[in-house]
Amino acid sequence: MYFAAALAGFVAGAGLIVAIGSQNAFVLRQGLLQRNVGLVVATCALSDLALIVCGVAGVGALVRAWPALLDALRLGGALFLTVYGVVAARRAWRGSGGLTPDMEGEKSGRLVLLACLAFTFLNPHVYLDTMILLGSLSTRYTGGQQWAFAAGASLASVTWFSTLGYGSRLLLPIFRNPVAWRALDAIVAVFMISLAWLLLVYPLH
Repeated sequence: MYFAAALAGFVAGAGLIVAIGSQNAFVLRQGLLQRNVGLVVATCALSDLALIVCGVAGVGALVRAWPALLDALRLGGALFLTVYGVVAARRAWRGSGGLTPDMEGEKSGRLVLLACLAFTFLNPHVYLDTMILLGSLSTRYTGGQQWAFAAGASLASVTWFSTLGYGSRLLLPIFRNPVAWRALDAIVAVFMISLAWLLLVYPLH
């Protein structure tokens, strides 16, 4: 029974985490740059772990009870995504020379960590998905099985971010071409700005 609960948690967690999002785009880019990959993967996985544990422990109910908090995160997240999207658009316009060192690649670990935390915790959907939805699903189980569900969801997060961060190196031959980098940055710019617009236009439920 514990295995079944853990498997259900893994499937549910994977279904939410693997979905395309700003955090995944950031992890992918850092993986392609091959800089601070371990830091980014560990930050994303540990953040998800903390949120999943809070959700299973029932903290998601508090988040649901404070809609003003989600609104503040929504506005902050929209602003952050807009700024990042504009920066990506500028990189796409100017070009970054493939995998040659540039200012983006020289960012310190501290700045990368702050950006990673912003992508994670300024996204109000992470609270709705990880804390509230996974927390609600975990209530189907009791006692140790509930925490087995949480362990399965956490394992899905670790597996996904490790695969995305370290597996992206398989795409390095493609991204040695500056055109590929400009295309990726253009896609990221459109994606980030579109997400910011959606956060502003559609209220959270």
